[in-house]
Amino acid sequence: MQTVLVTGGAGYIGSHACKALGAAGYRPVTFDSLVTGNRWAVRWGPFEHGDIRDVGHLAGVLQAYKPVAIMHFAASAYVGESAVDPEKYYSNNVAGTLSLLRAARQCGVGRIVFSSTCATYGEPQQVPIPETAAQVPINPYGRSKLMIEQMLQDYVWAYGMGTTALRYFNAAGADPECEIGEEHAPETHLIPLVLQSILQPEKPVTIFGIDYPTPDGTCVRDYTHVTDIAAAHVLALQTCNGGPGFRAFNLGTGAGHSVHQIIETAERVAGKKVHASFGPRRAGDPAALVADPAMARRELGWQTRRSELHEIIGTAWAWITRP
Repeated sequence: MQTVLVTGGAGYIGSHACKALGAAGYRPVTFDSLVTGNRWAVRWGPFEHGDIRDVGHLAGVLQAYKPVAIMHFAASAYVGESAVDPEKYYSNNVAGTLSLLRAARQCGVGRIVFSSTCATYGEPQQVPIPETAAQVPINPYGRSKLMIEQMLQDYVWAYGMGTTALRYFNAAGADPECEIGEEHAPETHLIPLVLQSILQPEKPVTIFGIDYPTPDGTCVRDYTHVTDIAAAHVLALQTCNGGPGFRAFNLGTGAGHSVHQIIETAERVAGKKVHASFGPRRAGDPAALVADPAMARRELGWQTRRSELHEIIGTAWAWITRP
């Protein structure tokens, strides 16, 4: 059985990737600081507690487990926080990745699948967004992820590594078997906030902006089920031939849904009313972010299987209301 080191494997997407790796016959080894991750989410392989900025610790873990590849999820990932504390993002994300790359080189691990983001595109000039679109991020979080993509490309050319960057749009939903799901502190993602407002009417979800140039005036986003995103990571690993090269793929459905559509679907799924309030637009929120996923479909053979909106929200509701 081949081993894969998963940094951030105790987090939301990382834990779903670990489950997908286990189902595909790999042994995932989670390396996580647990600053935002959850120890209970590590269920499909060994756990190593640590900070990715610690090169020596990482190298020791790599030498002990001898993974064939690394899936790199570990990162700080709050856009708003990145604007007020950019040092944290350049330290955790950029310096942390440099430490990881250094340890990987020391230990002869040449394949890396990286968790990137559509935030590297900034304000899109076209929608749907292809991988060839200009990458002009508008916040430190997006800039940190773009810097990492550039680092990966440099490591390809200089050291012969094989790297893949997967640019997510909006990961959502939960494991259909309710073994793991989305739990952030604080929670900032729209769908869990909408569902929490049903259970806690005293905490309404805020709709930021109702005057966007979209069909109903609210922001449009491309929501993709987290298990579909996890499956793409396994495919990226399996299609990397081990030779040097850098690949980047958008992960999305190619279809956008507005905030109002999310609320309407949540009310149908739950059979209860969503409690919402209205606020002004947030700075830096584009009207629409929708992926062009054609390249991932063509080159990875990736297909979304659970990303219909009702199924995304249905699995999220099942998770949040589990016994």
